[in-house]
Amino acid sequence: MSASYQPDVLGPDFEQRVLPQPDDYEGEVQCTLVRLRPKGPAARAVLYVHGFNDYFFQREMAHRYQQQGYQFYALDLRKYGRSWLPHQRPNNVRDLREYYADLDAALAVVQAEGYATAVLCAHSTGGLVAALYAHEGIQRAVVSALVLNSPFLAMNQPWLKKQVAIPLAAALGRFLPNISPPSDLPPEYGLSLHQNYQGEWDYRLLWKPLVPFPVSLGWLRAIGAGHRRVRRGLAIAQPVLVLHSDRTVRTSGWSDDYFRADGVLDVLDIQALAPRLGTRVTVQAIAGGMHDLVLSSEPVREQVYREIFTWLATLGQ
Repeated sequence: MSASYQPDVLGPDFEQRVLPQPDDYEGEVQCTLVRLRPKGPAARAVLYVHGFNDYFFQREMAHRYQQQGYQFYALDLRKYGRSWLPHQRPNNVRDLREYYADLDAALAVVQAEGYATAVLCAHSTGGLVAALYAHEGIQRAVVSALVLNSPFLAMNQPWLKKQVAIPLAAALGRFLPNISPPSDLPPEYGLSLHQNYQGEWDYRLLWKPLVPFPVSLGWLRAIGAGHRRVRRGLAIAQPVLVLHSDRTVRTSGWSDDYFRADGVLDVLDIQALAPRLGTRVTVQAIAGGMHDLVLSSEPVREQVYREIFTWLATLGQ
């Protein structure tokens, strides 16, 4: 484990700490813990986990948590963002449990820095991983509550592809994990975010390209297994807040709906499946929200933060 924090790409307010992990089927592995520099003692901690084709860059979110008395941490999972090494396929995973070691390592640092528990905040695919971890991860008792931002609980695809083509491809992933099927993932969501195009946010397109990185059959198999477990039902003991947009983008090609609806997932899937995560789940739709709710227009994300911090306050968090 790296002994100290180093400067981070987000600037002087942030610092990072590389957490080496055991080698896997591609060789050397690491994850990266990012911390907002403390301004003084904080009463509690939060750990953020990003989504697919993503990494942590949401400075505003970090500062909002800090203003509410949290020490803010974020984790770039293995093969994403800061943690992606030259010999690795980006985002490549064969079992979502591979990420548990990254969460174990990050939570160990959080505890070593004086926090007995932490709120686990996660977006999209990170939300799926966080939910599974809270269900069975070794350090799940360290997690005091979960805040899930548009969690990836089901594929958003046409019926035939969702029920036949993707499960068949996932089954092949057991034997051919490195094969990538043809991808039809569009760039519109990325266009709606980045300031060089239609959006207002600055981030590294090398780590979060407009057209998402290709996925492998092994990745499809891992995601499919996670989705089946959610459909069967989890037993998360902690309180869970699930936030999602009130609508899904239904048009093909560019549309301004990407600024005010979920351009990645079907919000009806989130509504239907979120209650299966545990017995203490609160589900809240955010009118006009984007897929990553904290990247929505300013009035919308203000509502997002009100929902999060009001909910956490009711828990005494």
